[in-house]
Amino acid sequence: MSHAVFSDTASPVRIILVGAGAMGKNWLRALTASPDAQIVGLVDLNLDAARAALAAFGLEHLPVGDSVSALAADTDAQAVVNVTIPAAHHAVSTEALFAGLPVLCEKPIAPTVATALSLAASAEASGQLLMTSQSRRYYRSLSALRERVRELGRVGTVSCEFAKAPRFGGFRDEMDHVLLVDMAIHQFDAVRYLLDRDPVAVYCEEYNPAWSWYAGDAAAAAVFEFEGGIRFVYSGSWCTPGSETSWNGSWRIGGENGTALWDGERAPVADLPGLSLADLPARLTDETIPFPEEINGSLAEFISALRTGDIPATEVHANVHSLAMVEAAVLSATRGSRVVLADVLAEARDAAIAVEKRADVREILIRG
Repeated sequence: MSHAVFSDTASPVRIILVGAGAMGKNWLRALTASPDAQIVGLVDLNLDAARAALAAFGLEHLPVGDSVSALAADTDAQAVVNVTIPAAHHAVSTEALFAGLPVLCEKPIAPTVATALSLAASAEASGQLLMTSQSRRYYRSLSALRERVRELGRVGTVSCEFAKAPRFGGFRDEMDHVLLVDMAIHQFDAVRYLLDRDPVAVYCEEYNPAWSWYAGDAAAAAVFEFEGGIRFVYSGSWCTPGSETSWNGSWRIGGENGTALWDGERAPVADLPGLSLADLPARLTDETIPFPEEINGSLAEFISALRTGDIPATEVHANVHSLAMVEAAVLSATRGSRVVLADVLAEARDAAIAVEKRADVREILIRG
């Protein structure tokens, strides 16, 4: 979908940050480091926390508030970065969108696919950009892996092993489906990026090792079918100490021309016995990668989209498919059967229509 474009491409974009927690502080760091962004205020229900967060970055002169639209009007803000908890994403993002403000929202875009579809329809109704910050897409080595995948010809199988043992404490220790809901979306979104395809179906099993310190299942194995018959095999655990993988996981992609490997951090490697050196494309260089890494990359692409009208790869309509992978995997594990992604999306759309209060948004949801 198209969105409003900024005519002034020279001045920094005036941004309100919503959320003063730990991730809010990370975003304060990114916003203050960017020459293309200017933070003009901070919204949080805890005003003291908002003031303390700003003071930590020498920004105590900036205003704080508990209302996005009110602070935006007071500061002449042009955009919002939403770093609230997932349950608040819909309320905060829709308030901003219908106040005429484009939004960059932390992942997940919403806690459910139905809520995400409502957000996508709200972006259409408002004419504003809503983009998810899938920060792990912004790794130079992941971009390089995508180029190596293109050398493989037709891809047959993608596999990702994820093994970490973090002891977070707090809400994650009590979450249901903790690995799938809180972490796996990064790998699920990455495979969509690598293949430039969407999933068709999934079979998933969840389990919790006897020594796990999580109340919910902290391990999962899933097989996704993608368009073209490609299979993505995911094996993940959040309670496997020793020889841990990268936070990005460890990847293997097999195709007709060979195999590409990525350890999740360093440059990928490829074994291509089916190709001669003369057949290989030019190697990826830093100059060919348009954005910096992690949340700095999300912010840079967001601002670029506002200035050019381009549609970011993680615009809400596209990102719904990454969230649907999570929801479908959870459903499959719960039901013990294969789940078709189109069914998940259809059921979510019906659920969104049933509860939508805005007539314009509801009409867009009905049109599909």
